[in-house]
Amino acid sequence: MKSLSIKNKVLEIEHLQKNYQDPKDEIKALSDISFNVFEKEFVSIVGPSGCGKSTILSILSFLEDKSCGTVHLKDNTKLGYMLQSDCLFPWKTILENALLGLEITNSLTEDKKKYVLDLLHTYGLSEFLNKYPDSLSGGMRQRVALIRTLALKPDILLLDEPMSALDYQSKLLISNDIYKMIKDEGITAIMVTHDLAEAISMSDKVIVLSKRPAVIKNIYEIKLKNKKTPVENRKDEYFDKYYDLIWSDLDELY
Repeated sequence: MKSLSIKNKVLEIEHLQKNYQDPKDEIKALSDISFNVFEKEFVSIVGPSGCGKSTILSILSFLEDKSCGTVHLKDNTKLGYMLQSDCLFPWKTILENALLGLEITNSLTEDKKKYVLDLLHTYGLSEFLNKYPDSLSGGMRQRVALIRTLALKPDILLLDEPMSALDYQSKLLISNDIYKMIKDEGITAIMVTHDLAEAISMSDKVIVLSKRPAVIKNIYEIKLKNKKTPVENRKDEYFDKYYDLIWSDLDELY
């Protein structure tokens, strides 16, 4: 008899709420958000503009306080955060930018530097090590930003619309790179995106939020027939089914 594989839960969110105060009123951003994330899972969060998607990432990364509810991370979980902007320093070389997180945390060693160099080589950046960010395309800059984050060996990677500033072709190419890096490193990922095709093609699970004050409208386990790279996944025969279901959810919110 085959043993059943057991998923390891790394994050549990229960009844999360977030309220903001302004001089005249209280604005409720998140009303009641509950979901789990499991080890090595790639989860995307989609929903209408302004519904609080990025607020969830800010709360998880302790950049904002929650108003109510619980957020439980597995013990000793290390988080990494990749923003919409690559945030590369123009006066530092590509290698210096990639090593910056390790230097700031005083954790740079020869082994970790070699790990970063290996990633830069694997993802086509080795000839740019001593160049500066203005020498790179937008997609290449995002690769450097991701490598800088991966250098810290996070257990959970938070991605806040990491490809939103790129043109369509660059988005497709970098989605393959991001997906491969995350899967190769065995990292759990939570991504906020407005792009449904991006979410479906990259994710194991897609969480759909309602308009503000946000609740979870649906959670979809993405089970494509023959899962490959994000670009190939867009051609899967089940892709359109998930796209139509999620689009229908969002269409009802407007």
